[in-house]
Amino acid sequence: MNIGEIARRAGVSRSTVSYALTGKRPVSEATKRRIQAVIDELGYRPNAAARALKEGRTRTIGLVIPPASRRLTDMQLGFVASVVDAAAHADLDVLLSPSGGEHDRSFERVVTGRRVDGVILMEIRLEDDRVARLRQSGLPFVGIGHTSHPEEMSWVDVDYERLIASCVHHLADLGHRHIALVNRNAELVAAGYGPGHRAQAGFDRAVAERGLNGVRVCSADDAQAGQTCVERLLAEHRELTAIATINEAAIPGMYRALAGADLAVPARFSIAGVAAQHWAENLHPPLTAADVPAGQMGAHAVELLIQRIADPRAPHRHLLLAPPISLRGTTGPARPRP
Repeated sequence: MNIGEIARRAGVSRSTVSYALTGKRPVSEATKRRIQAVIDELGYRPNAAARALKEGRTRTIGLVIPPASRRLTDMQLGFVASVVDAAAHADLDVLLSPSGGEHDRSFERVVTGRRVDGVILMEIRLEDDRVARLRQSGLPFVGIGHTSHPEEMSWVDVDYERLIASCVHHLADLGHRHIALVNRNAELVAAGYGPGHRAQAGFDRAVAERGLNGVRVCSADDAQAGQTCVERLLAEHRELTAIATINEAAIPGMYRALAGADLAVPARFSIAGVAAQHWAENLHPPLTAADVPAGQMGAHAVELLIQRIADPRAPHRHLLLAPPISLRGTTGPARPRP
Protein backbone atom coordinates (compact mmCIF):
# COMPACT_ATOMS: atom_id res chain seq x y z
CA MET A 1 0.00 0.00 0.00
CA ASN A 2 1.39 3.39 -0.97
CA ILE A 3 0.50 7.06 -0.86
CA GLY A 4 -1.06 6.93 -4.32
CA GLU A 5 -3.64 4.36 -3.20
CA ILE A 6 -4.44 6.34 -0.05
CA ALA A 7 -4.94 9.47 -2.17
CA ARG A 8 -7.29 7.64 -4.53
CA ARG A 9 -9.45 6.27 -1.74
CA ALA A 10 -9.53 9.55 0.17
CA GLY A 11 -10.36 11.54 -2.96
CA VAL A 12 -7.35 13.85 -2.63
CA SER A 13 -4.02 14.35 -4.41
CA ARG A 14 -0.84 12.44 -3.57
CA SER A 15 0.76 15.68 -2.45
CA THR A 16 -2.09 16.32 0.00
CA VAL A 17 -1.52 12.91 1.58
CA SER A 18 2.18 13.65 1.77
CA TYR A 19 1.54 17.02 3.43
CA ALA A 20 -0.81 15.41 5.93
CA LEU A 21 1.82 12.83 6.85
CA THR A 22 4.82 15.16 7.01
CA GLY A 23 3.27 18.45 8.08
CA LYS A 24 5.24 20.20 5.34
CA ARG A 25 2.18 22.31 4.42
CA PRO A 26 -1.14 22.94 6.22
CA VAL A 27 -4.02 20.58 5.49
CA SER A 28 -7.59 21.14 6.72
CA GLU A 29 -8.72 19.10 9.72
CA ALA A 30 -11.57 17.55 7.71
CA THR A 31 -9.14 16.38 5.02
CA LYS A 32 -6.73 15.06 7.64
CA ARG A 33 -9.52 13.04 9.25
CA ARG A 34 -10.56 11.59 5.89
CA ILE A 35 -6.96 10.61 5.11
CA GLN A 36 -6.46 9.16 8.58
CA ALA A 37 -9.62 7.09 8.23
CA VAL A 38 -8.26 5.52 5.04
CA ILE A 39 -4.89 4.92 6.69
CA ASP A 40 -6.56 3.22 9.67
CA GLU A 41 -8.72 1.11 7.37
CA LEU A 42 -5.78 -0.06 5.29
CA GLY A 43 -3.33 -0.47 8.15
CA TYR A 44 -0.85 1.75 6.28
CA ARG A 45 2.51 2.48 7.84
CA PRO A 46 4.83 5.05 6.20
CA ASN A 47 7.73 3.25 4.53
CA ALA A 48 11.41 4.13 4.73
CA ALA A 49 10.96 6.69 1.98
CA ALA A 50 8.28 8.57 3.87
CA ARG A 51 10.39 8.54 7.02
CA ALA A 52 13.41 9.79 5.10
CA LEU A 53 11.64 12.52 3.16
CA LYS A 54 11.21 14.99 5.97
CA GLU A 55 10.99 18.77 5.78
CA GLY A 56 13.09 20.19 2.95
CA ARG A 57 13.40 16.98 0.95
CA THR A 58 12.71 16.95 -2.78
CA ARG A 59 11.06 13.51 -3.00
CA THR A 60 13.34 12.98 -6.03
CA ILE A 61 16.38 10.77 -6.58
CA GLY A 62 18.95 11.16 -9.34
CA LEU A 63 19.95 8.37 -11.70
CA VAL A 64 23.27 9.09 -13.41
CA ILE A 65 23.38 7.27 -16.75
CA PRO A 66 26.01 6.98 -19.51
CA PRO A 67 26.36 9.96 -21.91
CA ALA A 68 23.34 10.69 -24.09
CA SER A 69 25.54 10.24 -27.18
CA ARG A 70 25.85 6.52 -26.40
CA ARG A 71 23.14 4.00 -27.14
CA LEU A 72 22.15 2.25 -23.93
CA THR A 73 22.36 -1.53 -24.03
CA ASP A 74 19.32 -3.65 -23.24
CA MET A 75 20.79 -4.42 -19.83
CA GLN A 76 21.36 -0.73 -19.07
CA LEU A 77 17.80 0.08 -20.12
CA GLY A 78 16.68 -2.65 -17.73
CA PHE A 79 18.53 -0.92 -14.89
CA VAL A 80 16.92 2.42 -15.74
CA ALA A 81 13.42 0.95 -15.97
CA SER A 82 13.77 -0.98 -12.71
CA VAL A 83 15.04 2.07 -10.80
CA VAL A 84 12.16 4.20 -12.09
CA ASP A 85 9.63 1.48 -11.20
CA ALA A 86 11.04 0.88 -7.71
CA ALA A 87 11.17 4.63 -7.06
CA ALA A 88 7.52 5.01 -8.11
CA HIS A 89 6.52 2.29 -5.64
CA ALA A 90 8.33 4.30 -2.94
CA ASP A 91 6.51 7.50 -4.02
CA LEU A 92 9.71 9.04 -5.39
CA ASP A 93 10.42 10.73 -8.70
CA VAL A 94 13.59 10.08 -10.72
CA LEU A 95 15.77 12.71 -12.40
CA LEU A 96 17.88 11.19 -15.20
CA SER A 97 21.24 12.84 -15.75
CA PRO A 98 24.02 11.81 -18.16
CA SER A 99 27.66 12.13 -17.12
CA GLY A 100 31.00 12.13 -18.85
CA GLY A 101 32.68 14.64 -21.15
CA GLU A 102 30.37 17.49 -22.08
CA HIS A 103 27.78 16.18 -19.63
CA ASP A 104 29.90 16.75 -16.53
CA ARG A 105 28.12 20.06 -15.93
CA SER A 106 24.84 18.19 -15.72
CA PHE A 107 26.29 15.85 -13.10
CA GLU A 108 27.65 18.79 -11.12
CA ARG A 109 24.21 20.45 -11.13
CA VAL A 110 22.74 17.27 -9.69
CA VAL A 111 25.36 17.21 -6.95
CA THR A 112 25.19 20.89 -5.99
CA GLY A 113 21.74 22.07 -7.09
CA ARG A 114 19.66 20.51 -4.29
CA ARG A 115 17.50 18.90 -6.96
CA VAL A 116 17.63 15.40 -5.46
CA ASP A 117 17.84 13.70 -2.07
CA GLY A 118 20.30 11.10 -3.29
CA VAL A 119 21.91 9.59 -6.38
CA ILE A 120 22.26 6.18 -8.02
CA LEU A 121 25.33 5.83 -10.25
CA MET A 122 25.60 3.50 -13.25
CA GLU A 123 28.63 2.39 -15.30
CA ILE A 124 31.11 2.72 -12.46
CA ARG A 125 34.85 2.65 -13.12
CA LEU A 126 37.54 1.17 -10.91
CA GLU A 127 38.71 4.70 -10.12
CA ASP A 128 35.68 6.94 -10.56
CA ASP A 129 35.85 10.73 -10.14
CA ARG A 130 32.07 10.86 -9.68
CA VAL A 131 32.31 8.68 -6.59
CA ALA A 132 35.01 10.93 -5.14
CA ARG A 133 32.87 14.01 -5.88
CA LEU A 134 29.78 12.56 -4.24
CA ARG A 135 31.71 11.48 -1.16
CA GLN A 136 33.09 15.00 -0.90
CA SER A 137 29.62 16.54 -1.26
CA GLY A 138 27.97 14.42 1.42
CA LEU A 139 24.99 13.70 -0.84
CA PRO A 140 23.74 10.14 -0.21
CA PHE A 141 24.51 7.83 -3.14
CA VAL A 142 24.55 4.18 -4.19
CA GLY A 143 26.20 2.41 -7.12
CA ILE A 144 24.99 -0.14 -9.62
CA GLY A 145 28.56 -1.38 -9.80
CA HIS A 146 31.51 -0.56 -7.56
CA THR A 147 35.03 0.84 -7.64
CA SER A 148 38.29 -0.89 -6.73
CA HIS A 149 37.60 0.30 -3.16
CA PRO A 150 34.33 -1.50 -2.40
CA GLU A 151 34.20 -0.36 1.19
CA GLU A 152 33.87 3.34 0.29
CA MET A 153 30.21 3.21 -0.79
CA SER A 154 27.00 1.19 -0.85
CA TRP A 155 26.43 -0.79 -4.04
CA VAL A 156 24.78 -3.67 -5.84
CA ASP A 157 26.69 -5.45 -8.60
CA VAL A 158 27.03 -8.59 -10.69
CA ASP A 159 30.06 -10.78 -10.06
CA TYR A 160 31.41 -10.55 -13.61
CA GLU A 161 34.71 -12.16 -12.68
CA ARG A 162 33.03 -15.26 -11.32
CA LEU A 163 30.41 -15.44 -14.09
CA ILE A 164 32.84 -15.22 -17.00
CA ALA A 165 35.04 -17.79 -15.28
CA SER A 166 31.95 -20.03 -15.03
CA CYS A 167 31.31 -19.56 -18.77
CA VAL A 168 34.88 -20.61 -19.54
CA HIS A 169 34.64 -23.67 -17.27
CA HIS A 170 31.35 -24.66 -18.93
CA LEU A 171 32.95 -24.40 -22.37
CA ALA A 172 36.03 -26.31 -21.19
CA ASP A 173 33.78 -29.09 -19.84
CA LEU A 174 32.39 -29.40 -23.38
CA GLY A 175 35.91 -29.92 -24.72
CA HIS A 176 36.68 -26.42 -26.00
CA ARG A 177 40.40 -25.64 -25.78
CA HIS A 178 40.58 -22.38 -27.75
CA ILE A 179 38.27 -19.69 -26.39
CA ALA A 180 37.98 -15.92 -26.95
CA LEU A 181 36.63 -13.24 -24.61
CA VAL A 182 34.71 -10.51 -26.44
CA ASN A 183 34.62 -7.58 -24.01
CA ARG A 184 32.85 -4.21 -24.13
CA ASN A 185 34.29 -1.37 -26.24
CA ALA A 186 38.00 -0.62 -25.97
CA GLU A 187 37.54 2.99 -24.84
CA LEU A 188 35.34 1.93 -21.93
CA VAL A 189 37.72 -0.82 -20.82
CA ALA A 190 40.75 1.48 -21.13
CA ALA A 191 38.98 4.03 -18.92
CA GLY A 192 38.73 1.44 -16.13
CA TYR A 193 35.17 0.17 -16.61
CA GLY A 194 34.69 -2.26 -13.71
CA PRO A 195 32.77 -5.12 -15.40
CA GLY A 196 35.20 -5.15 -18.32
CA HIS A 197 38.23 -5.50 -16.06
CA ARG A 198 36.58 -8.08 -13.82
CA ALA A 199 35.52 -10.11 -16.87
CA GLN A 200 39.14 -10.09 -18.08
CA ALA A 201 40.35 -11.24 -14.66
CA GLY A 202 37.81 -14.09 -14.54
CA PHE A 203 38.65 -15.14 -18.09
CA ASP A 204 42.40 -15.17 -17.47
CA ARG A 205 42.00 -17.12 -14.24
CA ALA A 206 39.75 -19.79 -15.74
CA VAL A 207 41.91 -20.16 -18.85
CA ALA A 208 44.97 -20.69 -16.65
CA GLU A 209 43.18 -23.14 -14.34
CA ARG A 210 42.03 -25.29 -17.27
CA GLY A 211 45.20 -24.99 -19.34
CA LEU A 212 43.34 -23.44 -22.28
CA ASN A 213 44.39 -21.16 -25.10
CA GLY A 214 42.62 -17.85 -24.61
CA VAL A 215 42.50 -14.58 -26.53
CA ARG A 216 40.93 -11.30 -25.34
CA VAL A 217 39.41 -8.68 -27.67
CA CYS A 218 37.12 -5.67 -27.36
CA SER A 219 34.14 -4.78 -29.52
CA ALA A 220 32.06 -1.64 -29.80
CA ASP A 221 28.57 -2.04 -28.40
CA ASP A 222 26.58 -2.72 -31.57
CA ALA A 223 25.83 -5.61 -33.92
CA GLN A 224 27.99 -4.43 -36.82
CA ALA A 225 31.01 -4.13 -34.55
CA GLY A 226 30.32 -7.60 -33.16
CA GLN A 227 30.24 -9.03 -36.67
CA THR A 228 33.51 -7.35 -37.65
CA CYS A 229 35.14 -8.45 -34.40
CA VAL A 230 34.25 -12.12 -34.83
CA GLU A 231 35.15 -12.14 -38.53
CA ARG A 232 38.60 -10.93 -37.54
CA LEU A 233 38.86 -13.49 -34.74
CA LEU A 234 37.96 -16.34 -37.07
CA ALA A 235 40.51 -15.20 -39.65
CA GLU A 236 43.34 -14.74 -37.16
CA HIS A 237 42.67 -17.74 -34.90
CA ARG A 238 41.78 -20.74 -37.03
CA GLU A 239 41.69 -23.02 -33.99
CA LEU A 240 39.02 -20.96 -32.15
CA THR A 241 35.81 -22.90 -31.31
CA ALA A 242 34.08 -20.82 -28.62
CA ILE A 243 33.44 -17.29 -27.32
CA ALA A 244 32.59 -15.93 -23.88
CA THR A 245 31.23 -12.38 -23.78
CA ILE A 246 29.70 -9.61 -21.68
CA ASN A 247 28.90 -7.49 -24.76
CA GLU A 248 25.24 -8.36 -25.31
CA ALA A 249 24.69 -5.55 -27.84
CA ALA A 250 27.31 -7.08 -30.15
CA ILE A 251 25.96 -10.65 -30.01
CA PRO A 252 23.57 -10.46 -33.01
CA GLY A 253 26.56 -9.45 -35.13
CA MET A 254 28.56 -12.35 -33.74
CA TYR A 255 25.79 -14.68 -34.89
CA ARG A 256 25.93 -13.16 -38.38
CA ALA A 257 29.70 -13.59 -38.59
CA LEU A 258 29.46 -17.25 -37.60
CA ALA A 259 26.63 -17.90 -40.08
CA GLY A 260 28.71 -16.23 -42.81
CA ALA A 261 31.57 -18.60 -42.02
CA ASP A 262 29.25 -21.64 -42.15
CA LEU A 263 29.83 -22.29 -38.45
CA ALA A 264 26.45 -23.46 -37.12
CA VAL A 265 25.77 -22.66 -33.45
CA PRO A 266 26.14 -24.82 -31.42
CA ALA A 267 27.05 -27.69 -33.78
CA ARG A 268 30.28 -26.06 -34.98
CA PHE A 269 30.81 -23.13 -32.62
CA SER A 270 29.71 -22.20 -29.08
CA ILE A 271 28.91 -18.91 -27.37
CA ALA A 272 28.23 -18.25 -23.67
CA GLY A 273 27.96 -14.95 -21.86
CA VAL A 274 26.46 -12.59 -19.32
CA ALA A 275 23.29 -10.85 -20.50
CA ALA A 276 19.80 -9.70 -19.59
CA GLN A 277 17.48 -12.71 -19.44
CA HIS A 278 14.84 -11.61 -21.95
CA TRP A 279 17.58 -10.54 -24.38
CA ALA A 280 19.27 -13.95 -24.13
CA GLU A 281 15.98 -15.82 -24.51
CA ASN A 282 14.92 -13.86 -27.60
CA LEU A 283 18.08 -14.47 -29.60
CA HIS A 284 18.05 -17.25 -32.22
CA PRO A 285 19.26 -19.62 -30.99
CA PRO A 286 18.69 -18.54 -27.36
CA LEU A 287 21.95 -17.66 -25.64
CA THR A 288 23.48 -19.82 -22.93
CA ALA A 289 24.13 -17.14 -20.32
CA ALA A 290 24.24 -16.00 -16.73
CA ASP A 291 21.07 -13.91 -16.66
CA VAL A 292 21.64 -10.47 -15.12
CA PRO A 293 18.66 -9.68 -12.84
CA ALA A 294 18.41 -6.03 -13.88
CA GLY A 295 15.01 -5.54 -12.27
CA GLN A 296 16.15 -6.97 -8.96
CA MET A 297 19.32 -4.87 -9.03
CA GLY A 298 17.48 -1.61 -9.66
CA ALA A 299 15.04 -2.32 -6.84
CA HIS A 300 17.90 -3.13 -4.45
CA ALA A 301 19.71 0.07 -5.44
CA VAL A 302 16.63 2.17 -4.64
CA GLU A 303 16.19 0.36 -1.33
CA LEU A 304 19.84 0.98 -0.39
CA LEU A 305 19.57 4.64 -1.36
CA ILE A 306 16.42 5.16 0.72
CA GLN A 307 18.32 3.74 3.69
CA ARG A 308 21.26 6.08 3.02
CA ILE A 309 18.90 9.07 2.84
CA ALA A 310 17.22 8.05 6.10
CA ASP A 311 20.54 7.51 7.89
CA PRO A 312 23.67 8.72 6.04
CA ARG A 313 25.85 7.49 8.90
CA ALA A 314 24.71 3.86 8.70
CA PRO A 315 27.34 1.30 7.61
CA HIS A 316 27.63 0.76 3.87
CA ARG A 317 25.88 -2.27 2.44
CA HIS A 318 27.01 -4.39 -0.53
CA LEU A 319 25.15 -6.93 -2.64
CA LEU A 320 27.14 -9.04 -5.13
CA LEU A 321 24.96 -11.24 -7.34
CA ALA A 322 26.15 -14.37 -9.17
CA PRO A 323 23.20 -15.96 -11.01
CA PRO A 324 23.70 -19.48 -12.39
CA ILE A 325 24.30 -20.07 -16.10
CA SER A 326 21.08 -20.92 -17.92
CA LEU A 327 21.84 -23.59 -20.51
CA ARG A 328 20.09 -22.75 -23.76
CA GLY A 329 20.93 -23.22 -27.40
CA THR A 330 24.42 -21.85 -28.05
CA THR A 331 26.82 -24.27 -26.36
CA GLY A 332 27.72 -27.80 -27.41
CA PRO A 333 30.64 -30.21 -27.66
CA ALA A 334 33.77 -28.84 -29.32
CA ARG A 335 34.44 -29.88 -32.90
CA PRO A 336 37.39 -28.88 -35.07
CA ARG A 337 36.60 -26.11 -37.53
CA PRO A 338 36.50 -27.16 -41.19
